[in-house]
Amino acid sequence: MSNKPNQVTPELIDAISDAFNSRDIDQVMFFFAEEAVFDHPAGPDIHGTSSVGADAIRAVFGDMFERVESVKWETLDTRIEGDKAICQYRRTATFPSGEIHDCKTVDILTFRDDKIIHKDTYYKQVT
Repeated sequence: MSNKPNQVTPELIDAISDAFNSRDIDQVMFFFAEEAVFDHPAGPDIHGTSSVGADAIRAVFGDMFERVESVKWETLDTRIEGDKAICQYRRTATFPSGEIHDCKTVDILTFRDDKIIHKDTYYKQVT
């Protein structure tokens, strides 16, 4: 366990957003700790579906990048408090069929040593 204080900054959050917008899974995973947890908004449990560990998270986001023709996260607002960042986005994903998913999302990111240890996602989707 490091004694280094968390340095959650707007620049760190912007770099994470840029990684997701690049659709480069290696860039995305650079920001996740090996033992990180991703709680997807949908799923059978109160917290959605949990993916535990970097390999499981890589599979989730890698699959998403492969399934969509394009995806873009537009930052609407970011708040940083201690080891947490609350980020509001508009995410637009276009699938090869032409179907578009347009939703507002909120990520609650918890950090340790500048790496995400928990990504908890919520969204509202146009249906």
